[in-house]
Amino acid sequence: MSAIDIKVPPMGESITEVTLSKWLKKDGDIIKMDETICEFESDKATLDLPAEAAGQLKIIAAAGSDLKIGALIAQIDTAVTGSDVPIVASAPPTAIIESKAPAATSTTPSAVKDPIASPAAAKIIREQNLASNAIVGTGKEGRITKEDAASATAPSASNEIKISSVPVSPTPAVAKAKAPLVAHQAFTRTERREKMTRMRRTISKRLVSAKNETAMLTTFNEIDMTEIMALRVRYQDQFVAKYGIKLGFMSLFAKACSKVLLEMPEINAFVDGEELIYHDYVDISIAISTPNGLVVPPIKNVESLKFHEIELKIKELADKARANKLSLEEMSGGTFTITNGGIFGSMMSTPILNEPQSAILGMHAILDRPVVIEKEIKIRPMMYVALSYDHRVIDGSSSVTFLVKVKKLLEDPMTLMMDL
Repeated sequence: MSAIDIKVPPMGESITEVTLSKWLKKDGDIIKMDETICEFESDKATLDLPAEAAGQLKIIAAAGSDLKIGALIAQIDTAVTGSDVPIVASAPPTAIIESKAPAATSTTPSAVKDPIASPAAAKIIREQNLASNAIVGTGKEGRITKEDAASATAPSASNEIKISSVPVSPTPAVAKAKAPLVAHQAFTRTERREKMTRMRRTISKRLVSAKNETAMLTTFNEIDMTEIMALRVRYQDQFVAKYGIKLGFMSLFAKACSKVLLEMPEINAFVDGEELIYHDYVDISIAISTPNGLVVPPIKNVESLKFHEIELKIKELADKARANKLSLEEMSGGTFTITNGGIFGSMMSTPILNEPQSAILGMHAILDRPVVIEKEIKIRPMMYVALSYDHRVIDGSSSVTFLVKVKKLLEDPMTLMMDL
């Protein structure tokens, strides 16, 4: 045997441990060189591991394991190629097909592993005295659903088991009469325990750290979105035709914030021990919701980008984040964060700091509300905005001034466009 050890690769200076989130190949599979064999989840991102050579895979570390950098996870036998694999290796798929076939065979129920049934399905199976291994599960990973179990109680409704050579269909009246029997919702109190993903554990630690290690406060203001919405309606078609992407609210907010952040460098600063680190550039982290949790990749040098460049970068980062394709470099950095809870319907919130940053802006839903304008009550599209900030770095007056400046730029967007 000529085996190559596959180990957890280095993933950045600050990363010492990762989670082997899942294997994309099975033990014994024949793999090609550079073919992705598994995924690792680090504190910041999910990373693919390509095969270092072609051959037969021998898995050593189980999916879900927490591993140190350099730990052995598998071996590749380079002496074995696709032509060396015996035909018997295809037996498992055949066995799966046969286990699903309900035709009469000499195989006893004990010879086939019972599939997992949902609590509601299990109740029907017990009450009807059914053989669970004779029911074809249509749920995830072959799980028997309540509908699968209910169908098994009516022979004519099953496509797998044929009692007679003549198909029998229930009349509408009979079907209606039987409906209550299968529509009953079982009352359950089941629980399950799942290990938190590494990303979720990291998010939890960072949020608790931000709450405990910073003097965090939040100040609020509101923005009349009338002019911004009119601007988008007026120029949207031309913008899309020229740049191939829509002008969104996020690029306008990011640009307004970048302008004010350069005017107020304390909002754009970090605490480092007993020193403050100021930045003459603005890297704005954009909060993106993914199935694995919230990520905040930064858009660098927002102060120097045009609106369409910001929109394209947001789309690129969002697409990568939801496909777990963000690199460690794309996840690192940021001097200020913007999060938009309004896309989920949030009217007001207090966003939590993204350490080591000193401030985060929260956008919210745009709602028509009555406001007083020149002593008259008018209905305007209004958005509440919130600025959470570290009081060790930013004074209360500075936080209020920051929001007021951003508000003025967005309520008169031409001043933003003309850099006034």
